[in-house]
Amino acid sequence: MDRSSFSLVTEFCGLKINSPTLLASGVLGISFDLFPRIIGSGCGAIVSKSIGLEPREGYRNPTMTGVEGGYLNAIGLANPGAEEYAKELEEEFSKKPVPLIVSIFADSPEHFADLVKKFDRFGFLGYELNLSCPHVKDVGSEIGSDPDNAAEVVKQAKRNTSKPVLAKMPATIVNVPQWAKTVESAGADAIVAINTIRAMKIDISSRKPVLSNRFGGLSGPAIKPVAVRSVYEIYENVKIPIIGVGGVTNGVDAIEFFLAGASGVEIGSAIGTDNFLDTFGIVNSGIERYLKKYSYSNVKELVGLAHN
Repeated sequence: MDRSSFSLVTEFCGLKINSPTLLASGVLGISFDLFPRIIGSGCGAIVSKSIGLEPREGYRNPTMTGVEGGYLNAIGLANPGAEEYAKELEEEFSKKPVPLIVSIFADSPEHFADLVKKFDRFGFLGYELNLSCPHVKDVGSEIGSDPDNAAEVVKQAKRNTSKPVLAKMPATIVNVPQWAKTVESAGADAIVAINTIRAMKIDISSRKPVLSNRFGGLSGPAIKPVAVRSVYEIYENVKIPIIGVGGVTNGVDAIEFFLAGASGVEIGSAIGTDNFLDTFGIVNSGIERYLKKYSYSNVKELVGLAHN
């Protein structure tokens, strides 16, 4: 099979992007100047830093530390707020558009709706609803863990946009099928699984938690088996697309997510290297090698094969 006989171009919930690898929210997702370089490196779409109604400074340092198998972070949803971000969309994104999904968070379904109303005039691809930040009180796991609350957020967002709405699932959902079916029934166009896992690290010399917030979100290869299992369970219970996230560092990781049922993958922790712009190329090349080796023409043919 020659290279021209397969393609990384993929589609989900009406969106067509040039590769199935996306930049996860919270990683370089607020630097409009850097966006063209990220897309040029092989990224199919960028998920922005999570944006709230009001500016938020986040937690004091230290907010991030390395652990076995990944990272712990507790940034605290630092962001410029909706008003300032709307200005940046007007001044930066409108002039140099790239495939962009805007991540939003709030403390109530009504406030999620307010954010959608604020941003919907801009021509980005869609919304990712951050229902699941594991270290921020009231705007994270507390609002997303209950299926009915998550469903109401989805409903409020959908009433105010024709853009696709992607619901990001908390990592600690006990009944994944129920949660997934509830948000699908509410109108979610896709499910993103999973967010980071609530965790901590203690410094034995100071005998204190390393992070200023004590608790943070665990990301990286350590959470990949949890993420793959979640995607697998979701795929068996809903018809809408799934985006897998958690520990993708190479093509093998991405393929595992596709086989479990994901239509695309988000990449986060793997970006934290000196050569971060190489990451998407490395993952995409691994996907291409797999497609060529097993004579598949596109990623869509792989989705869910582990269920057969």
